[in-house]
Amino acid sequence: MLTKIRQKRDQLNKSERKVADAILLNPSIVTQLSIAALAKSAGVSEPTVNRFCRSFMSKGFPDFKIQLAKSLVSGSMFVTRSVEQDDSAEQYTDKIFTSTIATLDAARKQIDVKAISTAVDHLMQAKQIAFFGLGASGSVARDAQHKFFRFNLPVVAYDDVLMQRMVAAASHTGDVIVVISYTGRTKDMVEIAQLAGSTGATVIALTLEDSPLAKVCPIVLSVPHVENTDVYMPMTSRLTQLTILDVLATGVTLRRGVGFHQHLEKVKQSLKPTRYAIEGEAAEV
Repeated sequence: MLTKIRQKRDQLNKSERKVADAILLNPSIVTQLSIAALAKSAGVSEPTVNRFCRSFMSKGFPDFKIQLAKSLVSGSMFVTRSVEQDDSAEQYTDKIFTSTIATLDAARKQIDVKAISTAVDHLMQAKQIAFFGLGASGSVARDAQHKFFRFNLPVVAYDDVLMQRMVAAASHTGDVIVVISYTGRTKDMVEIAQLAGSTGATVIALTLEDSPLAKVCPIVLSVPHVENTDVYMPMTSRLTQLTILDVLATGVTLRRGVGFHQHLEKVKQSLKPTRYAIEGEAAEV
């Protein structure tokens, strides 16, 4: 059901897209809501919700909730919704790859290129950059540090809440802080983003659209709702985050111009003595 909603979202009218977004933001909560509560949450009328449900082959909202609940409980609990407990190696391998490809394609269609351009502008002009993330997003933040240090800028990454708070409090105008949180519902991350914003730093959120974190950040790079990380371990959501950071790093590189490529080559060449030569390479030299 969730896959069908994501695939059909862009074909819906404006009001029905609001219903789709409300469901995708937190599908497990929707199964517990009345039609009036969902309509209020989405900012639409109850007849709009009913029309939305019927467009997904449901008799009405109660029937839709049953189908949605079945969709949520499928899959191997605490692993991933994409697979079943008795899947063979061939089956779960294919399912994970297929799910990842579909998720990245959904993110590609949803990404706001204006927000990407704005984020690149700020990263280009930053005095220093800090990447914040917790849990699975912490490893994403460290990967971002690994990419962005090449741009001759002070770059740090923190996955510790206390360090994030102190760095946010000590930031200034001209600093850029990228807060990475798939759900955008972690209270500490929201508070840290607000703290950083109060100091004059530019705060960029990599998170779900309309999440609590997105609502307190001036620049939001939204990711599609692809998995319930309250239940399943992060998989495709983490890969989406990494890909968006690759987009940002590429944007900064291109904006630096061809002259900057010499610096990047210098960084790469510094690693050459640490590796075994490729067969035939010495002869060519």
